[in-house]
Amino acid sequence: MTPQPDVPQGIDPSVPNVARMYDYVLGGKDNYAADRELAGHLIASIPDGVEALRANRRFLGRAIAYVAGQGIDQFIDLGAGLPNQGNVHDVAQRVHPHAHVVYVDIDPVVIAHARALLASEDRTAALQADMREPETVFESEAVARLIDFDRPVGVIFNAMLHFVTDDEDPAGIVKAFTDRMAPGSHLVISHSTLDDRPADLVQIIRDAYKKASAPMVFREHDQIVRLFNGLSLVEPGLVKVNRWHSDAEEAAKSGGAWVYGGVAVK
Repeated sequence: MTPQPDVPQGIDPSVPNVARMYDYVLGGKDNYAADRELAGHLIASIPDGVEALRANRRFLGRAIAYVAGQGIDQFIDLGAGLPNQGNVHDVAQRVHPHAHVVYVDIDPVVIAHARALLASEDRTAALQADMREPETVFESEAVARLIDFDRPVGVIFNAMLHFVTDDEDPAGIVKAFTDRMAPGSHLVISHSTLDDRPADLVQIIRDAYKKASAPMVFREHDQIVRLFNGLSLVEPGLVKVNRWHSDAEEAAKSGGAWVYGGVAVK
């Protein structure tokens, strides 16, 4: 039987959490029975669902390597999720050993594990905050200490905005961050889509996430493009994540078709 992680105060482990479900699918251990049960249902129902999450994680690694290669050495990862292989600071610091990263998540389980991972790391920080309230991020000690908005910064919304409803104004959330970004900054977004996806499988996912900590809001290509708020998308633009700066083997994998990804520059 899989051991249960400690339950922080204020957490209801009976409610599946989207970050912990993602952790379970990627092979992590920081999840509860309810997370595993709902994630298992999705794995059984969606033939390439696991590959979709892995393809998105590989996209993140390529995107961060690209952005760091443009000279960016400070990053804010919004809705960071639980630490896993290929974290933003791991990738960025291969290019810039001095790179600074602030991880932001609303879930205290995520933050507790991130802080344990980063305990000896003075170039990174884990901040418990809600990305839907950007001022709480901007006014935090972690951002004040590690991020200089007078210089270009990389801002990341990796597989997070599809958990933000239209009423919560995802474009407005992104704009709050891009307005702060200096020229030369980069924005990374990946987002689930229903474009070319089987309607029955889309409905299974929607129904499943009604039981979780956040709904899944699929968006079409043009809706996701608008989230970049007029920034200039770098080639090849907004594409399925398995086709962004990938080789032929990666591009041929089917799971990436569930998620669009792109990088833009201000």
